[in-house]
Amino acid sequence: MPIDPQNTLATVQTGLAQLSTLIVSYSFSAIGAVILLVVGYIVAGLAERSISAGLGHIHGFDATLRHFFSKIARYAILILVAIMVLGQFGVQTASIIAAIGAIGLAIGLALQGTLQNIAAGIMLLALRPFRIGESIEVGSIAGSIEEIGLFATKLMTADGVYILAPNSTLWNQPVRNFSRNGVRRSDITLSIGSWNDIDRAQKTLLAIAGAERRVKRDPAPIAFVATLGESTVSIALRYWTSAADFFATQTDLTKRAKQEFDAEGISIPLPPPEAPAPEARRQ
Repeated sequence: MPIDPQNTLATVQTGLAQLSTLIVSYSFSAIGAVILLVVGYIVAGLAERSISAGLGHIHGFDATLRHFFSKIARYAILILVAIMVLGQFGVQTASIIAAIGAIGLAIGLALQGTLQNIAAGIMLLALRPFRIGESIEVGSIAGSIEEIGLFATKLMTADGVYILAPNSTLWNQPVRNFSRNGVRRSDITLSIGSWNDIDRAQKTLLAIAGAERRVKRDPAPIAFVATLGESTVSIALRYWTSAADFFATQTDLTKRAKQEFDAEGISIPLPPPEAPAPEARRQ
């Protein structure tokens, strides 16, 4: 079949026209996509800095939370810009959004424990049941707070052991904060023989507390009989001191009480002698 030159030329011209139209169309789409990317990147950076600065003006707002929320705003804008750029090239954005939602749901189910820790970390940073440097006890976990993160909290125990506790563990249990109120009450109890003068022992303990500068004067320290035994009397000294001086004051007053009791002739009963072993009795 002979080729018609005129039809061939017309076909080529039509194809070139369509190609040029397509190139022009995609060129404008590409230019629009580049503009969207640049503008979106700038807007995301401005939003991040604005949110960080705005939250920074809120007194007591944690720096970790400020960084977290500003980053979320930045990435949310960048994801929205990416979807708009794909829409410039005719991609069905509805299906992309549905796919992102499905992926997010799958990731959320797979990282359920991690997301719980993040949510608990946000609540801990927002409500502040404890702060860095404070001593706490949560269930079997006890120590001084070194760092509060979004996933876990770092603690150091009194004997120098490092603990990394998941935030969900700390959030889901009652927190005992030994440092928050600034002051703590302490009781020192010593057993003396029942033949000793109880009033004299109480006055001795009160004199020791009165001479200690770390003991608070209000409320005033008190001395009282804690328990009565067959041949012993337990005398207790109750006083208040700052949370930072709690342990040092307790150990110093206990030592001083023993020394003063010895000086005053107030005797501490000795334990009864152990019974001899059956072999020793036979000998």
